[in-house]
Amino acid sequence: MNLYEAIFLRKSVRNYEMEALKPSLLTEIKDYCKQIEGLNPGITTDISIIDNTKGQYKRVHLLGVKAPYYLAFYSEDKDKAMLNAGYILEQLALFLCTKGLGTCFLGNVKPKFGNTNKGNMKCMIMMAFGKSRGAHTRKPSEAKRMSLQELCVYKEVPRQWVKQLLEAARLAPSSMNSQPWRFVVYDNRIHVFSKKHNITYFGMGKYDEFNLGVMFSHLMIVAEELWLDWDLIRLEDISHKNFSNCDYVMSAVLRT
Repeated sequence: MNLYEAIFLRKSVRNYEMEALKPSLLTEIKDYCKQIEGLNPGITTDISIIDNTKGQYKRVHLLGVKAPYYLAFYSEDKDKAMLNAGYILEQLALFLCTKGLGTCFLGNVKPKFGNTNKGNMKCMIMMAFGKSRGAHTRKPSEAKRMSLQELCVYKEVPRQWVKQLLEAARLAPSSMNSQPWRFVVYDNRIHVFSKKHNITYFGMGKYDEFNLGVMFSHLMIVAEELWLDWDLIRLEDISHKNFSNCDYVMSAVLRT
């Protein structure tokens, strides 16, 4: 299984075996994260892996996720830092899936038992991971997601590679399964918008930027798998445009 295949199989895992992983695998995880290039290379990031195999950190179980390991993601608090965090962490989650491990993002959990800050970086989000108690994958048809017809406005008939990008984007996980992304689709480009929230209870919308970063990582992985020469850019000529209570974010454009 590679990252592309993991997009269609990974699921969030909330039940784990409290088993220790090999030190070599933990080192591989840290090394892999360092190799991921973020959406904004100007934002410094780092991770810490917290060993909870003895179950000593009970305070992190705010969402009922007791895991053998927690990963704390640190970042400079700059513009689009959460977008960058989602972009990096989803790639790491997919990598862990290829290693047979389960993962679950923990948006409202902070490492109170460790460092909430690293120098000028702060903990943006945490992720539980380890050997899952049960399957760590599912069939694509089992994913509860909106259809492309609900997510897209088609301005032109899209090319086949655009359809493949959109399907991977559709399957991206999001907090509370909110799926904040909407797409305006042309034959060789996709304009991405973020849906506005009319309600704010339970922090609805708080992690939309992170969620969008997760979705953008899916677009990037599929583009690499298909050997597409493309750009993920913000187009100023449409940055002022909105549709159906949505804000423009960025565009995926095929280079010509």
